[in-house]
Amino acid sequence: MPSGDVLELRPAGSWTAANVTMLEALSDGVAPQLDRSNAIKLDLAGLRELDTLGAWLLEKMSRRASSAGHPVELVGVADNYAGLIEEVRQVNRRNPAPVIALNPVVAKVNDVGRSAISATEDVSVFLQMLGSLFMALVGVLRRPRSLRLTSLVYQLYRVGWQAIPIVVLITFLIGAIIAQQGFFHFRKFGADSYVVDMVGILVLRELGVLIVAIMVAGRSGSAYTAELGSMKMREEIDALSTMGLDPVEVLILPRIIALVLALPILSFIGSMAALYGGGLVAQFYGGMEPPIYIARLHEAVSVTHFQVGILKAPFMALVIGIVACSEGLRVKGSAESLGKQTTTSVVKSIFLVIVLDGLFAIFFASIGM
Repeated sequence: MPSGDVLELRPAGSWTAANVTMLEALSDGVAPQLDRSNAIKLDLAGLRELDTLGAWLLEKMSRRASSAGHPVELVGVADNYAGLIEEVRQVNRRNPAPVIALNPVVAKVNDVGRSAISATEDVSVFLQMLGSLFMALVGVLRRPRSLRLTSLVYQLYRVGWQAIPIVVLITFLIGAIIAQQGFFHFRKFGADSYVVDMVGILVLRELGVLIVAIMVAGRSGSAYTAELGSMKMREEIDALSTMGLDPVEVLILPRIIALVLALPILSFIGSMAALYGGGLVAQFYGGMEPPIYIARLHEAVSVTHFQVGILKAPFMALVIGIVACSEGLRVKGSAESLGKQTTTSVVKSIFLVIVLDGLFAIFFASIGM
């Protein structure tokens, strides 16, 4: 009922879901009056029953008036309904915290600090996974029958055997490209024969294992993260723990052992494919016959170069496996988290593989290899 410029409403009776049709009709019928009045007064003293639906209809009327710029006053609220009305008043109200504009220098320092904290957490997770893996390996050495041989062979088949075609193709092309560019530029100085030295040393020491490790990180590392992340989302890993099984021993150890065994083999195959690609280019583009190419290759490279490349492979495989599995276990309960951690796994693995290759290069140079 209007009182001057103030619209006074007195809801009474039972405002519950049982009377929803009538109550919605009443609230819709009073809407034009809410828009015309300067202020609204809701007297709830006559309410006999009130549930969430009734409180929401009253809140809708209150919000309609407030959005039009008309103040709303609630009076006569019974004590047993006050809590419900207050809870409904907070629904869908977003009050974002005020954004304080930071000084650009302070903001940059803040970003650096957050990055440092994130890097510290990543190192901590890596070391925890390394420790868990070591303990699982010790357990397997003490009880060899606990090693899941079927899982290990299956992972070795996936990581190693199925990866051979793409590894051979990519490394063959890499070797051919290096040889072609070498002949194209070295020919200006009459140093065609040194192309074989460059291809042999570069492939056996650095590029062979590095290219294969990057491919394995993108192919198998991402698969490990996605598999473990999906298991984490479906709570299968928690189920293993509940059954008394160690997830690291059951799921992670066979995968990492397979990776450590497969990567040196793939590196050897990839290096041979790259040398073969370089030999074909030397024959058809550089005019160098295969016997000459092989003889020059025999003079240029030694077993040491091969050892340097192969020795890096198990350590790169270990890094890839630990990063991939630890990122898989960090997946939360959403598909977005799974995609994010898979991307993070590949990026971190490739970065660490390149850093590890640089550290090995410095180490082998310091000991004269």
